Amino acid sequence: MAAAASHQQQHRHPKRRRLALALTTSPTPDAAPPLDALADELLFLVLDRVAVTDPRALKSFALASRACHAAESRHRRAVRPLRADLLPAALARYPCATRLDLSLCARVPDAALSSSSCSASAIRAVDLSRSRGFGAAGVAALTSSCPELADLDLSNGVDLGDAAAAEVARAKGLRRLSLARWKPLTDMGLGCVAVGCAELRQLSLKWCLGVTDLGIQLLALKCRKLTSLDLSYTMITKDSFPAIMKLPNLQELTLRIGIDDDALCSLEKECSKSLQVLDLSQCQNITDVGVSSIMKSVPNLLELDLSFCCPVTPSMVRSFQKIPKLRTLKLEGCKFMADGLKAIGTSCVSLRELSLSKCCGVTDTELSFTMSRLKNLLKLDITCCRNITDVSLEAITSSCTSLISLRMESCSRVSSNALQLIGKHCSHLEELDLTDSDLDDEGLKALARCSKLSSLKIGICLKISDEGLTHVGRSCPKLRDIDLYRCGGLSDDGIIQIAQGCPMLESINLSYCTEITDRSLISLSKCTKLNTLEIRGCPMITSTGLSEIAMGCRLLSKLDIKKCFEINDVGMLYLSQFSHSLRQINLSYCSVTDIGLLSLSSISGLQNMTIVHLAGITPNGLTATLMLCGCLTKVKLHEAFKSMVPPHMIKNVEAHGCVFQWIDKPFKVEMEPCDVWKQQSQDVLVR
Repeated sequence: MAAAASHQQQHRHPKRRRLALALTTSPTPDAAPPLDALADELLFLVLDRVAVTDPRALKSFALASRACHAAESRHRRAVRPLRADLLPAALARYPCATRLDLSLCARVPDAALSSSSCSASAIRAVDLSRSRGFGAAGVAALTSSCPELADLDLSNGVDLGDAAAAEVARAKGLRRLSLARWKPLTDMGLGCVAVGCAELRQLSLKWCLGVTDLGIQLLALKCRKLTSLDLSYTMITKDSFPAIMKLPNLQELTLRIGIDDDALCSLEKECSKSLQVLDLSQCQNITDVGVSSIMKSVPNLLELDLSFCCPVTPSMVRSFQKIPKLRTLKLEGCKFMADGLKAIGTSCVSLRELSLSKCCGVTDTELSFTMSRLKNLLKLDITCCRNITDVSLEAITSSCTSLISLRMESCSRVSSNALQLIGKHCSHLEELDLTDSDLDDEGLKALARCSKLSSLKIGICLKISDEGLTHVGRSCPKLRDIDLYRCGGLSDDGIIQIAQGCPMLESINLSYCTEITDRSLISLSKCTKLNTLEIRGCPMITSTGLSEIAMGCRLLSKLDIKKCFEINDVGMLYLSQFSHSLRQINLSYCSVTDIGLLSLSSISGLQNMTIVHLAGITPNGLTATLMLCGCLTKVKLHEAFKSMVPPHMIKNVEAHGCVFQWIDKPFKVEMEPCDVWKQQSQDVLVR
């Protein structure tokens, strides 16, 4: 029986077996083993190529021989353990690793960080942004055991404060540090970091509500090498800005806070020639006066973000002439006053990226004029600019022929004929979003000329069919991401063309494409790079199709099968056997029982589960699954289970870092046809 299993494993992965044999078998008895004859640099190049094709092949390689095991150990540069208790063994196994990623460990206690201290001397980067359970003692153990530490992400440390910051300060060589959401942090803790980490280049203090002007001034005094500083949602005032502007190397500054015109006008006599990126988004207390004032202080600015900020006036835009190198301008959610958009075309001729998403006051006349002046534009976002028509699109496609990204979701007044102009004139496009538009098959035929497309979003386009999708599949081989959400006119034939013509496909959304069957999934199973599959509301898909996906798409990490009523325990068993990369799954309304749910517990990295309205699940089955899934960080359950699951079990799972979200939605099986659903959505929008 064991021999049969071994033969089956070899037959299943012949490429991995041939690689291991080729590198470990000598050509003649007296010759040196080929593996020993290869320099590490050459061997690592081989392993890099293997990892790109199939990351799991490295494990097979390491199991081939002791020499292969040692070589793979020397090759590994990043360690990403599934559980905190595996950390010491993982670091001992990979002594050459320079990056430690703990994003799969929801809870990392101080003891885990302390126990691994003897094996982490080569680590230069640590990510603890998704982990909790550690405090100042754990940070102390980490910084003392990693003398080469240069990159430390401690974001979301909502319980960490000055004591932990003092331990961070012991890492003298830090270049990049994130303390985002350290709400207990005060100026005292920040002062320790400023004094101890003088080599800092990048620092995030986002949502550090206890930090004041005093701490920022000390930081600016001690950390003169800072190039990036994020002060979003802190409580600083205008008194901090003179010190910040004097930082000689500061290139990127984020100020998403309640600053006002007075703060910006106070900088009129200051000048930062190094600043290249300025983010003032969400600063709703400033006006065009404040924006115009600060433009005098940043002559070399390349990127400006004023999203959801003040109204855009001609006088404000004319102040942009003081920053002639401006390449990126983001005005999402802003209101344009008369001639404000025209002024952009006159004053910002060097722009390469412009975002007008959700902007009020964007008209055909002004947008057409602006596009005629911005002939070198590469990226344009006009999402939800609902007043523009064919006139604007004609101006865009005739003037901006070098576009690589065009996002125009919900531009509902642009006709299908005008959308054909995109494919005829903008052949360099790599990203295109036409969600909720009038696109039809002729438009898709024209878009097929954009052979460089890697992302195509055409959800809620009710006029497209298999015929149009076939053109895309045959002409866009670089496609990696396609969104076909609620495209009710599609069937298996169109999806098969995409699967056959786009071998690089990584993500596909087929939710509520109700005519899709297992044939589509069988064809998509040949796309070995597929990591995201959304088939919510596809009632004709069964476990047969899902099993093919599980066997063929080993990199699958996100799966949504809500309201796929015919998917049952068989599909779960295949996922548990083959989909070891699965991180997120939505099982709501499926026909899965306790057996299938329990089988998923063997997927060691599973982090996020949604289990709502599963008739075959019992409290005992759910309890057992939650106890066995050791890496869960978020679970959505129906409110009814709250009283059925033992409270001590809930507390035990929460103690490991999992967050429960209780849903109280009524049971609803019926699904509206796509056209009915779209009309209902538009009615709500009008109201």
